[in-house]
Amino acid sequence: MDNIFLIRHTTPAVAKGICYGQTDLDITESFAEEAEAIRGHLPSGPSGIVAVYSSPLQRCSRLARHLFPDHSPTLLPQLMEVHCGKWEMRSWDELPKEEVDPWMADFVQVRIPGGESYLDLHQRVTQCWETIRATTASGDVAIVAHGGVIRSILSGITGTQLIDSFKVFSLHYGCVIRVFWQGDVPQYEILYNQAPAEREQHKPSGFYAKQ
Repeated sequence: MDNIFLIRHTTPAVAKGICYGQTDLDITESFAEEAEAIRGHLPSGPSGIVAVYSSPLQRCSRLARHLFPDHSPTLLPQLMEVHCGKWEMRSWDELPKEEVDPWMADFVQVRIPGGESYLDLHQRVTQCWETIRATTASGDVAIVAHGGVIRSILSGITGTQLIDSFKVFSLHYGCVIRVFWQGDVPQYEILYNQAPAEREQHKPSGFYAKQ
């Protein structure tokens, strides 16, 4: 295997402040423009991408098919975003404090009610990552997934603690990261990571007010 290109999906069609994970959100009207910006940072030609893997959620799978029309992407449930359980599609600021506070204190270990912890996500993503690596002999691979999934992969290859991954890896919609190897040591470089005009919200608004 030569390179693995990690691609985060484009802006999803959801109001700011809504908690979502595995909800199958639609894409926005800016999809085509965002996708073209992504395309400019990917290899092209006959020696380009040899295999494409994607989360089955449409904000990823539609991007995978758009970027790589000559491929039929392999859709892997292990590449889905964290399962937000009872919190899916509810306002972050309206979630019960007695549920949110323990998770905020240790989102790595504490499971969202009816859903997953970040460690749960990391374990399934790591297993999927190793399987993809083992089944691709040579050539470049693309993985279209979610912010939590990509942070989990980068944490694994760099030895970054999961609790620190959101601070260390600031990844915006449509980002492109190239993972490559120097000998047996994985490395990464960020090829594209355009910050949006408005900050994403994936926690109660009070958390950001303290920063």
